[in-house]
Amino acid sequence: MQAEIISVGTELLLGHTVNTDAAFLGRELAALGIDLHNVTVVGDNPGRLAEAFSEAMGRSGLVLVTGGLGPTLDDLTKKTLADVLGVSLYEDPVCLEQLKEYFGTRPMSANQITQAMMPEGATPLRNRIGTAPGLAVEASSGTLFMLFPGPPREMEPMFLNEAVPLLSERLNATIVSFMVRTFGLGEGMLAMKLGELCEAANPTAATYIGAHNEVFVRVTAKAATREEAVALAMPTVEEVKARLGDVVYGVDVKNLEEVVVAELAKRHEEVATAESCTGGLLAKRITDVAGASGVFRTGLVTYANETKTRLLGVPEKMLAEHGAVSPEVARSMAEGVRRESGADYGIGITGVAGPGGGTEAKPVGLVWLALSTKDGCFVHALRPQGRYPGREAVRQRSASKALDMLRRYLTGKPVIAE
Repeated sequence: MQAEIISVGTELLLGHTVNTDAAFLGRELAALGIDLHNVTVVGDNPGRLAEAFSEAMGRSGLVLVTGGLGPTLDDLTKKTLADVLGVSLYEDPVCLEQLKEYFGTRPMSANQITQAMMPEGATPLRNRIGTAPGLAVEASSGTLFMLFPGPPREMEPMFLNEAVPLLSERLNATIVSFMVRTFGLGEGMLAMKLGELCEAANPTAATYIGAHNEVFVRVTAKAATREEAVALAMPTVEEVKARLGDVVYGVDVKNLEEVVVAELAKRHEEVATAESCTGGLLAKRITDVAGASGVFRTGLVTYANETKTRLLGVPEKMLAEHGAVSPEVARSMAEGVRRESGADYGIGITGVAGPGGGTEAKPVGLVWLALSTKDGCFVHALRPQGRYPGREAVRQRSASKALDMLRRYLTGKPVIAE
């Protein structure tokens, strides 16, 4: 099947928004074994959009369209496609009920209700995140159009959960995917370790750069039945895990914090955090996980030296001799929060998130992390690597590294690992 992507939105043409939708869909189509031949970006202009639809219908069997769905005046994709296909729009009762469910007791304006309008013959694709449903509709030429909202947080799950099953039917196959999640290894080194696995056709193994210095490996297999597809994929999943070793923190899990909370719950243990440069980010990520109340004792943001001493017992002499950004202070913070809270584990983080405040001895991006346990305290430095990535990136990387240190300890892996 030959496919193409049409991305709708003047903001894409002007460079105000990066077209991550097309990159995501390109990778997903490759994993499904579908050839992508064209990517077109069209502004919010009905005439040019109609022209793009007509051209696509003449050369492709599958057309994925992102953007231009929603309640605003420039959301013109459905109406334009209906005109090109020569069909009318109707109010889909199921979509309308889902909109009412989304808004609940809030008033729903007329332009919100228009999102329930569908071209005749279309199959709605449910939006479980936002308001605008997607749709799949086949032209008389046999071309299948699939329309998705533009925001990636809405488009990506809609494609994976709603569109892929429909495409599987067309391909006369069942497609399954497994996401192997890693932390601590760059994409280049990870790809080298995977080697020829990334060149296989079925199953495929593709790398993805995630947030917070993570890299994911998605293994996808296609077969006549789900059982056959799973059986085909699993040897590759296991080989990926074997080649990457302990940087793998899970398969089909959401994130590091989810794994840590689950491991703590399994052991009936608790963690407490003492943060300086991360400003409570580590505590937030842990408590974002449902069930964290059973494993998270307390979180302290001890930004000032005075609070490090008063709340955690960090000696004033230590702060004067070594400075707040030091392995000694990180250790004292971790041990102090564990001692004062009564938790099984204490984590201390102190560093220079930047962009200012760095020195030659303690440059911007240097962060010291410590994990206090019954077996002793593990201390690790995150040092600047290349160009400064920005304050938020330093903070997120530090929180992720702290989670990974605890994850490693809980699962019997070496705690200190680059």
